[in-house]
Amino acid sequence: MRTAYFDCFSGISGDMTIGALIDAGLSFEALRAQLATLQVPGYELAIEKVTKHGIAGTKFHVRVHDPGTEHRRLHDIEAILRGSRLAPRIQDRALEVFTRLAEAEATVHHTTLDQVHFHEVGAIDSILDITGAVIGLDLLDVQRILASAVNVGAGFIRAAHGVLPVPGPATAELLRGAPTYARGTDGELTTPTGAALLATLAESFGPLPYLRVEQIGYGAGSKDLPHAPNLLRVFVGEDGTRGDADMITVLEANLDDMNPEWFEYAQEQLFVHGALDVFYTPIFMKKNRPATKLTVLCEAGAVDAIVETLFQHTSTFGVRTYEVRRRKLQRYSQTVDTPFGPIAVKVGQWGGRVVQISPEYESCRQAARHSGAPLKAVYHAAEALARAVLETQGLSNRG
Repeated sequence: MRTAYFDCFSGISGDMTIGALIDAGLSFEALRAQLATLQVPGYELAIEKVTKHGIAGTKFHVRVHDPGTEHRRLHDIEAILRGSRLAPRIQDRALEVFTRLAEAEATVHHTTLDQVHFHEVGAIDSILDITGAVIGLDLLDVQRILASAVNVGAGFIRAAHGVLPVPGPATAELLRGAPTYARGTDGELTTPTGAALLATLAESFGPLPYLRVEQIGYGAGSKDLPHAPNLLRVFVGEDGTRGDADMITVLEANLDDMNPEWFEYAQEQLFVHGALDVFYTPIFMKKNRPATKLTVLCEAGAVDAIVETLFQHTSTFGVRTYEVRRRKLQRYSQTVDTPFGPIAVKVGQWGGRVVQISPEYESCRQAARHSGAPLKAVYHAAEALARAVLETQGLSNRG
């Protein structure tokens, strides 16, 4: 899967995103031709090579002839996108970004979506930045977007509403749930436009994933920072694994004084609040005292809810957390019609070949109860039928 990884060590903005994509091989002329279909007048585009702390990058410029004071709403921007000759998939994706941004603005200002004025973000340059980033990713055939933790900057910035803290309220709202940090007093490094692109397009945040890197691009920001290059780095390439790879969070708690009757209910509540898996391991603690280690696996966005659930439904006084890389089979489900009824089957692929076929237990149990057949008979029938179907498709890797 063709993947773009955004390394946001100096934050991210719309123009930095486009600069990085051009630096990684995006055709500036192809981008300009597609943006011209937006029917937005009064601007010109340019790029230049710049150097930041000895690293060369590309600066993308939108030069607006008459900025004016027009404040657009979401429906105005939708009309601009729908009136263009851009591919529907690009129109839809760009509108998703603008909608995400409007939702953040509505939350910050306690207003409704249709009442949000976009101010700076409704300006011509920001419309071109967001739409251009979506076009660029499409032209590079990027199918998956990942990102690092985001450096948001620190200090204060002057905006349409006056002097605001960094990150600005809309930026902070957009990056809710994403890993962020501030380093130094460099001012605003992540703009609302950049945050909206990440919040909408990035599948997950974490370290550089397994990736067979083909292109690397650097998009330059306008500032010259004293201690770091003001650049956004993008890695573009093919997923370096034959299955899927991602990052998950592991949470652990040692329980030596909890009523065992509570374990099942705690496990149920953890699944309700976003756990991917929950399991218990017998351990021995100090003074050779028997205890139980409770382990929970979850996505990064569910950590707070899981921690709160652990404190509410177990006897622990503390929770350990750490991130781990996970490699997994690409998986999907299909249903096979057996003599005992329809059964859901989970199929796992590795390198384009099926290596695991697993009938779903609950589906098999219901069929067994309804038909009166042994559970193992139902299971084996579903597995055999699923394998036969896959072999006719040339996918099964039966040894």
